Amino acid sequence: MPARPRLPRRLDHGEEASLVEHLDELRARIFICIGAVAIGVVVGFVLHRRLIHYLDITLPEKHRTLTTLRVGEPFMTSLWLSVYFGILVAVPVIFWKIWAFFLPAFDRSHAALIKWFSLLAAFLMCGGVTFGYFVALPAAEHFLTNYDNTIYNVQIQAQPFLSFCIAVLFAMGIVFELPLFVVGLTRMGILTTAKLRKNRRIGYFIVACVGVALPGVDPITTTIETIPLAILYEGSIWLSVLLDKRAARSAETSVATE
Repeated sequence: MPARPRLPRRLDHGEEASLVEHLDELRARIFICIGAVAIGVVVGFVLHRRLIHYLDITLPEKHRTLTTLRVGEPFMTSLWLSVYFGILVAVPVIFWKIWAFFLPAFDRSHAALIKWFSLLAAFLMCGGVTFGYFVALPAAEHFLTNYDNTIYNVQIQAQPFLSFCIAVLFAMGIVFELPLFVVGLTRMGILTTAKLRKNRRIGYFIVACVGVALPGVDPITTTIETIPLAILYEGSIWLSVLLDKRAARSAETSVATE
């Protein structure tokens, strides 16, 4: 009877391992992430009618009939929507596996912080998608479908419409990750809170440039995407300040105990 293949062992904090063991562990985690995406794709395809309906109702009522122009467009549109849905619902698993893979490289004092960062990243992603669905999409679609509607016969084509929805939702999900990005740079010493507070104008200029570069060609979508980006940037500065103060107090306590 052939022996059952053993799963790669999970490395502990500071544990040394060979390159082959690291690659085996990485491969196993990648397969789990791919499996999570695949399950999400299958679930998305089963529910694709409902997903399209949920995106469709964000349109003004008179434009809620989507149009297809090619023979294979209905199937391919539903398939790509299912793929995007699968990636989106697998994000928490992907974050968790990334955290678990890099965890042994950090000491136990930083492990809890990294764990909370991973959970917060998934939470912020969900918050960004929710904001995009309930705020950004309806406002952008109302503006775009009513712009010069006395001149144009506005008909919504399914694939471009759903691609626009997915792009906006993903963009908002990434935008809401800004606090973690800024805090991560300050924790690694690449940025300091003093520089962030001193160069606020430069930071807000970069934020505005990022807002313009995000999906959405109209001023409404750009504005709605930029406002939370600016708020999150300011919040990330103060979060970095609080973490710096906490780290300083911990260092003082360690010195005092010694």
